[in-house]
Amino acid sequence: MSLKSETTGLALAVVAALGFSAKAIFVKLAFPYGVDALTLLALRVALAGPVFLFLAWRSGRNALALTQRDWLALTALGLLGYYGASLLDFMGLAYISAGLERLILFVYPTLTLLISVLAFGHRASRRELLAVALAWAGIAFAFSHDLGINRDNSQAVWLGAGLVFASAVCYALYLAGAGQMIARLGSQRFTALAMSISTVACLLHFSLARPLSGLAQPAPVLGYALAMAIFSTVLPVFALSAAIRRLGAARCAVIGSVGPVITIGLGIWLLGEPLSLAQVAGTVLVLGGVSLAGKPKAKATPQGENRG
Repeated sequence: MSLKSETTGLALAVVAALGFSAKAIFVKLAFPYGVDALTLLALRVALAGPVFLFLAWRSGRNALALTQRDWLALTALGLLGYYGASLLDFMGLAYISAGLERLILFVYPTLTLLISVLAFGHRASRRELLAVALAWAGIAFAFSHDLGINRDNSQAVWLGAGLVFASAVCYALYLAGAGQMIARLGSQRFTALAMSISTVACLLHFSLARPLSGLAQPAPVLGYALAMAIFSTVLPVFALSAAIRRLGAARCAVIGSVGPVITIGLGIWLLGEPLSLAQVAGTVLVLGGVSLAGKPKAKATPQGENRG
């Protein structure tokens, strides 16, 4: 690999991490204008969805025909990973800080590991069990930080953390089931199709639960939704895909681990969220646990390429 290609790959991976991390900030900035989670998510997918619909159409030309089983799997995974997980995440952000949200979401590799143990008979190693313990201890520290600054409304923190944790579970289930489909269709086609399905599902949900006039929001909300669609959806998805082609999924995952740190920093800067020693300790523990969980075994065959 040339130095130029590696440098480009590193830059793209950082752009992807920054874009994904900024999503929570855009959501928190939009909420004070009175928009609810479902409406904000509908605006996001309405703006980003056409890109993925076009890619799904283009990637389907001269490609392997999809079977009924493929469509069922794609529908289930699209609803789980990009519709259900996103909606639960947006709902949770109404109650907890952006920093805690990102840390809870970031434990999905340990959740994927637990799903593999419970559903697929995987035998966890000591290192993997240590990774789970570290990551979840980190969440406990970060959770105590949010409880400390919301003593008068602790129930809201529990509710928000529960919703975001449910989002992480949905995403972990999505990852656990997506491997075969990615191997069959390719990462880009699979992502485009899954995102297209989630777009349709979200807009259908909105049309059944809210009047279409609800999409007419104040200019700042529309601006944040557009920023999410561009900088926290379309751009990072393509940047990450391009970075993986240059660096591989394993290195991109390491670079992506700066995501919680970026979110906490942006939360302090743009939202005025306080920082405590408990949050710092929680962040270090979560990053350490996830790093251990994602570290390949010495004799294992690399499988990280499916993560994109």
